[in-house]
Amino acid sequence: MTILTASPYAAELGQHGLLRLATAGSVDDGKSTLVGRLLHDTKSVLSDQLAAVERVSRERGLTAADLALLTDGLRAEREQGITIDVAYRYFATATRSFVLADCPGHVQYTRNTVTGSSTADVIVLLIDARKGVLEQTRRHLAVAALLRVPHVVFAVNKIDLVDFSESVFRAVESQLQTVAHDLGVTGARAIPVSALDGDNVAARSSRTPWYAGPALLELLETLPASAEVVTGSFRLPVQLVLRPQAAAREQAWRDYRGYAGQVASGSVRVGDEVVVLPSGLRTSVTGIAVGERRLDEAVARQSVTVQLADDLDVSRGDVIVSAHDVPASTQDVAAFVCWLGETPLRPGARALVKHGARTVQAVVRTIEGRLDLDALHSVPAESLSLNDIGHVTLRLAQPLPIEAYAVSRPGGAFLLIDGHDGATLAAGMARRRSTVEEPRAVRGPLAAQGPVLAEGPRP
Repeated sequence: MTILTASPYAAELGQHGLLRLATAGSVDDGKSTLVGRLLHDTKSVLSDQLAAVERVSRERGLTAADLALLTDGLRAEREQGITIDVAYRYFATATRSFVLADCPGHVQYTRNTVTGSSTADVIVLLIDARKGVLEQTRRHLAVAALLRVPHVVFAVNKIDLVDFSESVFRAVESQLQTVAHDLGVTGARAIPVSALDGDNVAARSSRTPWYAGPALLELLETLPASAEVVTGSFRLPVQLVLRPQAAAREQAWRDYRGYAGQVASGSVRVGDEVVVLPSGLRTSVTGIAVGERRLDEAVARQSVTVQLADDLDVSRGDVIVSAHDVPASTQDVAAFVCWLGETPLRPGARALVKHGARTVQAVVRTIEGRLDLDALHSVPAESLSLNDIGHVTLRLAQPLPIEAYAVSRPGGAFLLIDGHDGATLAAGMARRRSTVEEPRAVRGPLAAQGPVLAEGPRP
């Protein structure tokens, strides 16, 4: 078995590592075209794929290849010219690897945008330069703020249709920054682009001499991936307990027991002291492996198998955490939720809460407010309808080590699931544990006071 002194994870993904990005925006703002342009200009499209797109484009009477066809894979998407489901694409440059989620623009598919943005390091929000900020722009920006996506980039698209006007771009940029400020989003960048012609997408355009910033791809190549999951406290939700049967005849494997999962945050080294939740038992790490490769250290987003010094009762759904920062478990959770169910959510409703690899029963105790996307503040609500963003309190049947989402995205994220058919009802972000003091002041449209949506500074 090969022994590695350090994890090769980051080195295998390019100079700046892996970046997860999502695109969002209103209908017909050009998201799929922008994604197709990025794939085309980074030479991530096979020749036969490009030939097929060119053939279909000619059949439709177009003079140039419709790059949106590279991402719209469903028949309904191609027929209607819209994006329905999240389309994941993978591409790379000389310095970085990318996983891109192309999210739908229709209001009825906002749930898909939540899915695509939940793990993103960057969200690229497209805005039609002719239309400016729309309700769906506000909704997607609110989702980005709630999900605490570390970086937000505004791609002011179709700048060619306004004659590359600087004044139009600056007016839209001002609108966007105002909404972003009201939602607590800081550090957002705006770029004038033409996804159709490629202006300021992969390379800077000579048709916008008044814009001195980087092209979109240049910016994406240099943005840091989320440092939160790397520098945070070690958390490993156990997905599977491994007892290799094929190797059981060998003496070295007879007593082997490993706990497999993806490191949600932080890092762990052989010899580190850890605690297993919910039992609270303390032990230490004696081995870390990726397949048959032995590691001295594992970092966030690596899928690994960990061996422990003591023979403990550890099962799927347990969480192995750093002994120096053990999260408290609780049955009472206040949270923001993006409601994705067709049936409205009302107090007293029962659902399953899936946190990491553990699922427990829960009841909705109260609905404390709903985000008004026009006024950008909370309004009273007796229920939450499809695509509403609201603040609720939950009572869990069993304690879970849920952390405030403002402190830890992986530790504070959960799903509400229909216990009858398994459908996903809501994406949740724990706001606080009602049994302990909040680590930071609650601010934002869904809070009682304050102008900022998220708790604490954005990562």
